[in-house]
Amino acid sequence: MIPLRDAIPTKNYPVINTAIIGINVLVYLIQIGQGPAMGEFIYIYGLVPARYSLPQFASHFTAGQQVLSFFSFMFLHGGFWHLLGNMWSLYIFGDNVEDYLGPLRYLLFYLLCGVASGLSHLLFNLNSDIAIIGASGAIAGVMGAYFILHPKSRILTLIPIFFIPYFIEIPAFFFLGIWFVLQFINAAASRGSISGIAWWAHIGGFIFGIILLKLFLILPQTGATDKVRRVTAKKKTPRLQLIRPVGTGTDPHLYGTIVITPYEAMMGARKMVNIPQGFQKRLFNVVIPPGVQEGSVLRLKGLGRNYPSPIRGDLYLKVSIKS
Repeated sequence: MIPLRDAIPTKNYPVINTAIIGINVLVYLIQIGQGPAMGEFIYIYGLVPARYSLPQFASHFTAGQQVLSFFSFMFLHGGFWHLLGNMWSLYIFGDNVEDYLGPLRYLLFYLLCGVASGLSHLLFNLNSDIAIIGASGAIAGVMGAYFILHPKSRILTLIPIFFIPYFIEIPAFFFLGIWFVLQFINAAASRGSISGIAWWAHIGGFIFGIILLKLFLILPQTGATDKVRRVTAKKKTPRLQLIRPVGTGTDPHLYGTIVITPYEAMMGARKMVNIPQGFQKRLFNVVIPPGVQEGSVLRLKGLGRNYPSPIRGDLYLKVSIKS
């Protein structure tokens, strides 16, 4: 299953999530620039459990290097596809978690999830001399938080069946639940054998992400988050909006809601509206005129139902203005 996008729009620009993606790409470029010394580079900055459990390994590293590895390993990757897969998942799920926590708390949340995932791997692979690298443990924590925050969200997912791409919208709780179960199955299957994937880091990161989110919900805020949000607030809603219009009885017309910001209400906007209908998804351009008011209705002629009469009804979109 390959996630393509989620259905939850964000109110703020994901500055930290975007920065984390940028840092991962930059570190990867530095990593591949090491050439023949890449193996030594990964062993120093990756997370090697034996460095913490066996004195003959630990003696080769300083205390600073030992601490740094718990953070640096989550910014290294085993190849381009490893990097792309992790960053794509972070792009899909991370913006919503940052939108909820705020940039400063999200940064702390992400780093702590990464450290927790490393400790989880260390616990189950105490004497391993294989370096683990990758952001997947920290991203698993982000996915755990998303699982709690937006369980009813829908994830547009690509499922290749016999080389034929099949697209389906899967509820987030089901998508992430299946993903978590698969981590346990793979961890159990690789028990006692050498595996190139840190399954327990994924599991630990996911569980800790849920726990840490709960703690963040209890702890009082300092007010810094609100100040940053005033700077990162989006002036516009997403250009592409998914609308599920409804109809009643034999009424040929369909009714839905389109969401815009106060800025768009004042200046006007153009949106692409995606309307599911059976197994098809129709895509339309919608022009929102400047000065539109809350509750105004936009009429899209001929985009309703064509029964019971042969004349097709209209689609009416109610304007909802949200800051």
